[in-house]
Amino acid sequence: MATCETPATEPIIFLDDISVTFKTRTGSLFHPNMVQAVKGVTIKLMPGETIGIVGESGCGKSTTANVMCGLQSPTSGRVFFQGKDVTKRTADMRKQIGRVVSVVFQDPATALNPRMVVRDQLLDPLLVHNVGNIAEREARIRELVELVGLPKSTLRALPGQLSGGQRQRVAIARAMSLNPAAIIADEPTSALDVSVRAQILNLLTDLKNEMGLSMIFISHDIQTVRYISDRIIVMNHGKIMEEGPAQQVFNGPRDDYTKTLLAAVPSLLHPDLGR
Repeated sequence: MATCETPATEPIIFLDDISVTFKTRTGSLFHPNMVQAVKGVTIKLMPGETIGIVGESGCGKSTTANVMCGLQSPTSGRVFFQGKDVTKRTADMRKQIGRVVSVVFQDPATALNPRMVVRDQLLDPLLVHNVGNIAEREARIRELVELVGLPKSTLRALPGQLSGGQRQRVAIARAMSLNPAAIIADEPTSALDVSVRAQILNLLTDLKNEMGLSMIFISHDIQTVRYISDRIIVMNHGKIMEEGPAQQVFNGPRDDYTKTLLAAVPSLLHPDLGR
């Protein structure tokens, strides 16, 4: 169990045989039909590691990520955070986890408040978690926009005045505001143009390397996942079909579903880009 491991090898997040079942709108009032979105998934995210979770829409990858960050409770199984069982999370637990694990969502246009300028978007997590004094918060905000490669003038802009790539950089800056140990990135490039997609992937890779971040990177594109991940998990119908080092899964897939993904998805990035 995670609680028995030494601190040096303790996972940041450990999903222990989790399953998630949803009620559907079909069936009768007293006997609704059930859909098992995730089935017996076990994942350990180690410090400094990037895990790519790949699969087609509806495979359970986003539900798995929601369990990791506390947006979804598992129907069965247990969730550990830095060795502590947080399966049944209190409000205090969620706040503590929010300081260490941040989320970057798919569409920055909906993830950001359209009525708040960028400065206030970055300030908000610092206020919620009572981080620093006024001067320290302002310094952190300036540091964050520089960290993600945006000019300081961006701080005065509303999200609607920015491009899609700039909005996603703001979302990444906000996710980095509390110096998290891990980021969960759920399809963070799928709403962007191909050229901008490569820039965001490079930014995430640089942040990972420079700051020792752990990351869960979710995508339907196995080429994109391979570009950024140390380890790849392939999911289908809520189950893990294949798991291993990125190069191994990419160059020598064992499962037929993995082979289908590799054959069906066009390469949007050259496999050796940035390697």
